[in-house]
Amino acid sequence: MTTAPWRDPALPAAARVDDLLSRMTLEEKTAQLYGVWVGASTDGDGVAPLQREMTSDSSDSSDYDWDELITHGLGQLTRPFGTAPVDPALGARALARAQRRIVEAGRFGIPALAHEECLAGFTTWQATAYPVPLAWGASFDPELVEEMGRRIGHDLRSVGVHQGLAPVLDVVRDLRWGRVEETIGEDPYLVGTVGSAYVRGLESAGIVATLKHFAGYASSAGARNQAPVRAGVREVADITLPPFEMALREGGARSVMAAYTETDGVPASADPGLLTELLRERWGFTGTVVSDYFGIGFLQTLHRVAGTEAEAAHAALTAGIDVELPSLKCYGRPLLDAVRAGEIPESLIDRAARRVLLQKCELGLLDEDWAPEPTGRVNLDSAANRALARRLAEESVVLLDNPDGLLPLAPDTRIAVVGPRASDALAMLGCYSFPSHVLTQHPETPTGIEIPTLLESLRAELPDAKVTFAEGCGVSDPDTTGFEEAVARTAEADVCVAVLGDRAGLFGRGTSGEGCDATDLRLPGVQAELLDMLVATGVPVVLVLLTGRPYALGRWHGRLAAVVQAFFPGEEGGPAVAGVLSGRVNPSGRLPVSVPHVAGGQPWTYLQPPLGLKDEVSNLDPTPLYAFGHGRSYTEFEWSDVQGTAPEITTDGSYDISLTVRNTGDRVGAEVVQLYLHDPVATVTRPDVRLIGYRRLELDPGEARRVTFRFHADHAAFTDRSGRRVVEPGALELRLARSSADVRHTARLTLTGPVRDPGPDRRLRCETEVSGVG
Repeated sequence: MTTAPWRDPALPAAARVDDLLSRMTLEEKTAQLYGVWVGASTDGDGVAPLQREMTSDSSDSSDYDWDELITHGLGQLTRPFGTAPVDPALGARALARAQRRIVEAGRFGIPALAHEECLAGFTTWQATAYPVPLAWGASFDPELVEEMGRRIGHDLRSVGVHQGLAPVLDVVRDLRWGRVEETIGEDPYLVGTVGSAYVRGLESAGIVATLKHFAGYASSAGARNQAPVRAGVREVADITLPPFEMALREGGARSVMAAYTETDGVPASADPGLLTELLRERWGFTGTVVSDYFGIGFLQTLHRVAGTEAEAAHAALTAGIDVELPSLKCYGRPLLDAVRAGEIPESLIDRAARRVLLQKCELGLLDEDWAPEPTGRVNLDSAANRALARRLAEESVVLLDNPDGLLPLAPDTRIAVVGPRASDALAMLGCYSFPSHVLTQHPETPTGIEIPTLLESLRAELPDAKVTFAEGCGVSDPDTTGFEEAVARTAEADVCVAVLGDRAGLFGRGTSGEGCDATDLRLPGVQAELLDMLVATGVPVVLVLLTGRPYALGRWHGRLAAVVQAFFPGEEGGPAVAGVLSGRVNPSGRLPVSVPHVAGGQPWTYLQPPLGLKDEVSNLDPTPLYAFGHGRSYTEFEWSDVQGTAPEITTDGSYDISLTVRNTGDRVGAEVVQLYLHDPVATVTRPDVRLIGYRRLELDPGEARRVTFRFHADHAAFTDRSGRRVVEPGALELRLARSSADVRHTARLTLTGPVRDPGPDRRLRCETEVSGVG
């Protein structure tokens, strides 16, 4: 085989793969279409209840002999590092040896493609735990997120991993959903731009980025994990899909994961309209589509659109799913038997195998010298990684309120730190961090990385302050016996720092995370009652929230000295939040999700048409307490000299709007200039405002920069009544704002000419230009 054309790296990849496929048996082609999860828990511990039967021995070991299995080749190895604690260097050598065994066993010597989770860093022991994606959104800093993606990608590649199952590009539609922490926010433009940046970072390191969950997963009814999606065609087209399109076109993602959910009766994993007609034929995607874990089997067991495993395999292959993850189930013997019986055309196997092999060819896995065994120490939590994690954490902290300027804290004050999140390192981490995701099943294993708590960090940050601590209560349990001590410590202090929030977990074992959905947006457990007691002391209370979602804060509005929000800020989150409290860090985060006033009345996001806003025909006011894009600073910024080009453009024209931003305070700070679109009249209802551009500016005291937004008429496109994406003529407003509710300048313009179809190459991003001001 060493002289066969498919081994020749000088030939085009397509020619190599065509030659290879012509030599392969049905078993060898099918073997490229599934993964094997070695070491997965045989009792299903740590996975969803519906997955337990699928992680039993019957899916990997009993029915399939490993030595026999790999003689046909193997498509993927599932989470060789992310299943149990393993020293990175030992794990890298073990993976290399496993790959060598796979290579030597098969006729063609093709290694498996190894994949891992990397939602907030490489999900493995001793790897950097970065802030969660909701914190990425709060930073409004795509460039920094791209650098993080690049670092994560290099760490993955250094130990032999090829594919990362991230980012999550679901747009939040209901804040009660447990996986809000995994999303970037409630706005498709923010999700798309930040998500695309992460994809570029991963892909630049040679990692196949996998977009998930395609599509509609975050629109599940009642905010329940995996529930049916109740979204109309325009919501899907204009809110759900744009981040995926952007990440494919601008990020270069090479893989997509089909969602668990179903929309209008059709599961995503069995929807050729979604996975083939839209994704491949309209968008031109040429990479691989993988199933979410056990998603193909769910076509039979949950959705009931297939009566057998073979029928589930047929439906998934027809729709366009190339790879079954995480384990061999439907794409194994049931599929082979059905093909041989003439029930499933072999051409579907060929189509999927060709896509998989093309990707392996791109990764160099068809070449003879594909991966030497690594030697030496592997450091997945380098000083450079930690510095980047610190910077992103600092940029993501949002100062929601500071009405009387109590923050920054005085360096020699008496501080009572109270709350269940103050002294727990896991308060910094989301559910897909390794300590929260895996180590809970291995209590004897140390965390593997240093994670300073907020209490430790605040004492280090303010060494002259007198800091006392009382837990007060747990995160979610009803015990109030700790209230008395918490109140006593607060009464003795000059200020109370109440550190409240979530515990990340999986499938009901946390208050945030996959399968940890909420009935409403009250603080978990008795934390609200604790906060009431602290406020009642009369001592100024600074509320610090370490959470995976926003919670309703209206009952304390006007009663708190300050409010600081951090969305699971990662291993360096303690020092980052403490730095904001001390003033070492000037807060610059902006809300990627609205903070509600009341706990009920969900779902609600800021992307509301007029009927979704406050009116006089209902006694319920959905207006959030803090709007999307909101965030305060310790310095002041002046916006001036707003100028625009000619206010009349065609439906394929462009319009520039510029302004000068000056830091008028006495310290370095960052301003986030946001551009929103308001469409007064359209043929279908439109959101009252929606984000179409933003720019983060870091300015020294007195420094000014000029920002220009290049609006194109494509940015006003939407899906009309017929299902076409169009740009309509008429009046528009461009609103320069500090948040979706804090508009500073409005530019009115008119689109002229015919209704226009912007086409598949429409402009997705509003370009910006920044220049100095003399």
